[in-house]
Amino acid sequence: MDTWLVTGGAGFIGSNFVSLARKSGLARIVNLDKLTYAGNLDSLDRVQGDPDHIFVQGDIGDRALVAGLLATYRPQAIIHFAAESHVDRSIQDPTAFLTTNVLGTMVLLDGALAYWRTLGPQAAQAFRFLQISTDEVFGSLGPMDPPFTETHPFAPNSPYAASKAGADHLVRAYHETHGLPTLTTHCSNNYGPYQYPEKLIPLMILNARRKEALPVYGDGRQVRDWLHVDDHCEALCRVLAKGRPGSVYNIGGNCERGNLDLIGELCAALDALLPAGAPHKDLIKHVTDRPGHDRRYAIDAGKMKRELGWEPRMTLAEGLKKTVDWYLGHDAWVDAVCARGHAAWMETQYANRVAAPAGEGRA
Repeated sequence: MDTWLVTGGAGFIGSNFVSLARKSGLARIVNLDKLTYAGNLDSLDRVQGDPDHIFVQGDIGDRALVAGLLATYRPQAIIHFAAESHVDRSIQDPTAFLTTNVLGTMVLLDGALAYWRTLGPQAAQAFRFLQISTDEVFGSLGPMDPPFTETHPFAPNSPYAASKAGADHLVRAYHETHGLPTLTTHCSNNYGPYQYPEKLIPLMILNARRKEALPVYGDGRQVRDWLHVDDHCEALCRVLAKGRPGSVYNIGGNCERGNLDLIGELCAALDALLPAGAPHKDLIKHVTDRPGHDRRYAIDAGKMKRELGWEPRMTLAEGLKKTVDWYLGHDAWVDAVCARGHAAWMETQYANRVAAPAGEGRA
């Protein structure tokens, strides 16, 4: 059995990927996670007791730790999820984003390069370093602009996006300079189980369940492409298996929605699964927009279909229903997450936001 070193495997996408890899018997997983606020051992309940899932708490910026794990477990691939990933937090304090996303990625690349150079020819040719990135590195699209392709120029508009762009450039440079067999993916907005409730969909579900306001930035017409995490994880496995070293692949859901439209569909799912006596959409509250809020992201995932035979399978209606079902049925996970500072974050982020002025074009 192959061994994969997965960084950030206790986070949202990482934990879902680890679960898929182990359920499918694809590889033994060495899971390195710092367990920041967004890393959660409870998200790994599906691999509890699995002897081929080895969890290590630690920082990707720890050179000695990274080198030791590579020397001990001799992985055939590194799948790099570990990142600070919330735009709002990056606006408040970008330091952690640069430290983890840029410097941490450089340390991991240095370790990967030194390890790769010790491999025999066949093992070196088969080795992969997979960088998991975001469509946010490309900046913002106009309403009629074509979706982002893999060759779209980077134009990040938030500290988070800039830090991920920096990491992506490093990954490319290590391939071009040293020949390290890297792969990079840019995904659109993910949703699904085990997502930390600072992100839009779980935040709306949790607030709706408590009959609290559903805060919507500005006019709510920012457009995103929505991708269920299960589809994303399957795409990543396809990239690992068939992707060409040095290549970049965009992974999208083929599902553009304005934020307000998405919340309306989510509220309809909540109305069906959690009747409240009044439509959940009545809880929507427009608040002042965040600085530099990108208006539209859209992914052209045609390369994934042409070269690797992948396209998303989950419809948004199906995905939203499954996601609402999961959050409504996992009180212990939700309560544990909320007890770890979520309420304080909500107070900091939303308590002082006022209703969006008429000039922001509220719907």
